[in-house]
Amino acid sequence: MSESLRIAIAQQNFLVGDVVSNISKIITIVKQARDELQADLVLFPELTLTGYPPEDLLLRPGLQKRVLEGLEKLKSVRGIAMVVGYPEVTDKFQYNSAGMIIDGEIRVVYRKHHLPNYSVFDEKRYFHAGTEAAVFELKGVRLAMSICEDMWQPGVMAQSAAAGAQIMLNLNASPFHINKWQEREAAMRARLAEAAMPIVYCNLVGGQDELVFDGQSLVMDSDGSVTQRAEPCVEGLYLAEFDTNKQVTPLFATIHEPLPLEASVYQTIVLGVRDYIEKNGFAGVVIGLSGGIDSALTLAIAVDAIGPDRVEGVRMPSQFTADMSMEDADEEARVLGVECHTIAIKPAFDIFLELLKGQLAGKPWDATEENIQARCRGIILMAISNKKHKMVLTTGNKSEMSVGYSTLYGDMAGGYAPIKDVPKLLAYRLAKYRNSVSPVIPQRVIERPPSAELAPDQKDSDSLPPYDVLDPILEMYIDEEKCIEDIVAAGYDDAIVTRIAHMVIRNEYKRRQAPPGVRISRKAFGRDRRYPITSGYK
Repeated sequence: MSESLRIAIAQQNFLVGDVVSNISKIITIVKQARDELQADLVLFPELTLTGYPPEDLLLRPGLQKRVLEGLEKLKSVRGIAMVVGYPEVTDKFQYNSAGMIIDGEIRVVYRKHHLPNYSVFDEKRYFHAGTEAAVFELKGVRLAMSICEDMWQPGVMAQSAAAGAQIMLNLNASPFHINKWQEREAAMRARLAEAAMPIVYCNLVGGQDELVFDGQSLVMDSDGSVTQRAEPCVEGLYLAEFDTNKQVTPLFATIHEPLPLEASVYQTIVLGVRDYIEKNGFAGVVIGLSGGIDSALTLAIAVDAIGPDRVEGVRMPSQFTADMSMEDADEEARVLGVECHTIAIKPAFDIFLELLKGQLAGKPWDATEENIQARCRGIILMAISNKKHKMVLTTGNKSEMSVGYSTLYGDMAGGYAPIKDVPKLLAYRLAKYRNSVSPVIPQRVIERPPSAELAPDQKDSDSLPPYDVLDPILEMYIDEEKCIEDIVAAGYDDAIVTRIAHMVIRNEYKRRQAPPGVRISRKAFGRDRRYPITSGYK
């Protein structure tokens, strides 16, 4: 047995469906690992060739044709072993597979055993489960392969150890949610109880629609200690070295500590916004600036994602907009270096009232007039978007989305919703975190009572319970799926809980028409939570 083994961990960002570009990137990284790091093997994330999740692209024969062509190109790289993920089609089934390629051939293939079919995952729609271990020898060391969910379920580690494995290579596409890193490491330690061997865990990084993959690839030794951890939310190629003189032991290397909660959420959202803009080819973004906390936070995220030169702000005051709102919005744009315009909506609002006077006559002011104002703003932002090829970022948060405190074709009009999975109270925490990096959100915005400013002296609390009551109820009802009785038993008022639950159910139709946005919780609106619009459930 040789005295050392060098494994390069390729924590990388791939574009779903773009197999040709992904192959080119893989080859570049493999050559770098070989020539600069003198690595013996380079390990990539799950479904490397197609990106993750490719969804129904997996049903297209053209995708598989490109995968096969790509694998042939990878065989041309010599002098190093590589482990890549790809969809493998046989005469009968399609598998989520990993192949070890060396010396111009796919030497060993592993087929994922445990196919997740919960939360944001629906792999059983596409793949058949494998059953066999896959172990190969490199420089006298026996290495096994596994894929993502295999590390969350028992069986594969013990099976691989029985086949003689000394190191487990685990390819991943594990999306972020709050404190997910702790769950991953706990799952790995549970597997080590089955079979004690070092684990090399390579995770995808980057945004894909609603999902964001945060990386945090790592090496864990056989007793469950982390000996190396990659930086979150950034691409990197990390060399992991193993002493193989007597027993296979990973050497300690740089351990990037997990970020505090607010920092991890903020960086994840920035990554998700950046990738959605860049991967979809938008020139920039436009944001309506109200002077409130949500638009201020969204503006900061956008600037951190793509820079101030590609971000445009628009102030759209109504007759109900406070002077301080205008001042604060202007200050946010100035500090961040963003071009900002002012387009008053009262002329458009007045025209709509005149057009509709026959329909609205004799009826009191209500949400109709408020929604018209919001829709005037939506028309303005979408016109700028069309003309300048800039995507509109909406600014609604999860609390508002939950109870329908938003306007279809108004403030919900746009291409992407960065904070749609961020409850209001967390939005304030993220604003304070961002200000701790550099002050970009005026303190008055953080301290003043939130208001939609669509009616005289309006405050959110006129229509909703205080957010320190609303948000915990929503978390229990949506994220934890608790029933009304359980939430009341936790100390909340029956009438308030019942009203909120009915608002959540009633507004499913709005959420179904909302733009996608970054998922940060266990139960985000979108892929996570699929409730019927038409339902008699109470």
